Amino acid sequence: MGDEKVKNEVMEIMGLFQVLPRLVVFDLDYTLWPFYCECRSKREMPSMYPHAKGILSALKEKGVDMAIASRSPTRDIAETFVDKLGIKSMFVAQEIFSSWSHKTEHFKKIQQKTQVSYDKMLFFDDEDRNIDSVSKMGVTSILVNNGVTIGAFREGLTQFSKGPSSSKRDKKK
Repeated sequence: MGDEKVKNEVMEIMGLFQVLPRLVVFDLDYTLWPFYCECRSKREMPSMYPHAKGILSALKEKGVDMAIASRSPTRDIAETFVDKLGIKSMFVAQEIFSSWSHKTEHFKKIQQKTQVSYDKMLFFDDEDRNIDSVSKMGVTSILVNNGVTIGAFREGLTQFSKGPSSSKRDKKK
């Protein structure tokens, strides 16, 4: 499924919901792309999961702000890849820092920068511990197993529409 087709399907899905998040936050490694940055070289051309770019494009077109919350010991590689993929301008905030930090620290900085309350945010990540800790902040958080997909995105909007403290694990392989 191409980026344009994914984007159109995601636009249709968003049209089904009366309330959308004000901010959608994505982890990078194994959420937007299928690798860890620290295992790659800046010289490489990265690729994203098949649905990721279409989802980002649909959110941008719909006017929903997006941010990155990613723990990485190689911030420079992560930032280079975001730039190489042509998605840097899509994000109103990028919190990419130390693998020793907690994801909650990323969210505190994102909240300060954007002034969006936690209950108006939707978050996608591939790690249980991040889903658990960020959910406790009031952010609707969705666990993805094989990157962000149309199905995970639909589930995210469904959980978001049910109100804060909804978090769901995407069990689809």
